[in-house]
Amino acid sequence: MVFSRNAERTVLERVFASSPVKLFSTRSVGTACWVYSATLGGGLVGGDAVRMTIDVGAGACALLATQASTKVYRSPRPASQHMTAAINNDALLAVLPDPVVCFAGAHFSQEQHYDLSARANLVLVDWMTSGRHAVGERWAFRHYGSRIDVRRSGRRLFYDHVRLNGTDGNIAERFAGFDVCLTAVITGPLVSSAAKAIVQAAAALPIDKHSDVVISAWPLPDDGAIVRIAGPGAEQVGAALRERLEFLRDALGDDPWSRKW
Repeated sequence: MVFSRNAERTVLERVFASSPVKLFSTRSVGTACWVYSATLGGGLVGGDAVRMTIDVGAGACALLATQASTKVYRSPRPASQHMTAAINNDALLAVLPDPVVCFAGAHFSQEQHYDLSARANLVLVDWMTSGRHAVGERWAFRHYGSRIDVRRSGRRLFYDHVRLNGTDGNIAERFAGFDVCLTAVITGPLVSSAAKAIVQAAAALPIDKHSDVVISAWPLPDDGAIVRIAGPGAEQVGAALRERLEFLRDALGDDPWSRKW
């Protein structure tokens, strides 16, 4: 996908996708361009290897979301996703997918690489659930891995790697009552004031060891923020996320979650 600024609006200048991925571009909302990704069959099966590249031109504003959660079905073969994005000066990319849901026996890994220019802006959400816990599948997948690498002007700003593997011990016991884990990265001059407010609000939260939803946040070196949220379900964690990313409504022209939760 290539996004560019045309007068006051962002347009999807070039897009190409092949099976098992489909990309749906909605009409521009305000000055932003929204794109939703989906997979054939509603999820990933063993052997699927999705590779996505994104270029957001100077001054453009783009949203990449999913139509629903990314389901990873049981298979002896691994499935994977790989995303590389370049964001130019004064541009904003918001990556707001629904969570990854790994079925029992699934093997999944993903990598995300973001190269930001000096004045580029990024809001990134990466989250996953314990699986189909409503039917008794809780942290029953074989492997889950997620790697995030964010660089600004060539220098690493944030690096995170989550690896959950049943061979390393009982995953369900380690997560106790939590079934959803989320990480959000907020960085860039256009979102720095919102990032600062999120960090300050998290620091002011009371410490409650019996809380269903746990929220933490701390600053990045460039006045951005890292946010972590854990909770018992996607609705609770999604509501906490939506509250903290309310500032995106103006930039994106509408609420990206208005018809989801």
